[in-house]
Amino acid sequence: VAQHFLVSYHIECTDEVKQSVVNTMGTFQDIVAEKCVEYFERYRRRTFVTPKSYLSFIGGYKAIYKEKFVNVRSLSERMRTGLAKLMEAEVSVNQLSEELVMKEKHLAVASKKADEVLLEVTMKAQAAEKVKMQVQKVKDKAQAIVDDIAIDKAAAEEKLEAARPALEEAEAALQ
Repeated sequence: VAQHFLVSYHIECTDEVKQSVVNTMGTFQDIVAEKCVEYFERYRRRTFVTPKSYLSFIGGYKAIYKEKFVNVRSLSERMRTGLAKLMEAEVSVNQLSEELVMKEKHLAVASKKADEVLLEVTMKAQAAEKVKMQVQKVKDKAQAIVDDIAIDKAAAEEKLEAARPALEEAEAALQ
């Protein structure tokens, strides 16, 4: 009976496994029939295994199998999608790794150039500082000379002021 109802039912397995399922269904039917006899002997009440109950058992198996098959198919599809996403991520990571290597090379070159420029700027700043110090020395010397000249000028103007009345008398005398 199970052979007839399950032969056309699609089960994801080999023919050998499908035949084992059919045989197992028959074995369960036989075990239930034996238990019915044992029940009668023990409790003196009759129970029967009818073809309808057997067909109900097969129908229940089909319903549970279909439900589980759909569930497994859904999980399988989710797994495939997840694997595809992981593969895409792997490709992206590989591309980003290659880009990172290139950027690190460019960064190393730029860092080297920046170090060279910094060294050059530092050397020029030091040279400028030396020139500034020399200019400051010259400025200090010039300021000292200007200060000396201002002192001499002030002294000369003082003498000129002291001599001015005599000069004015002499000018007044000529005339």
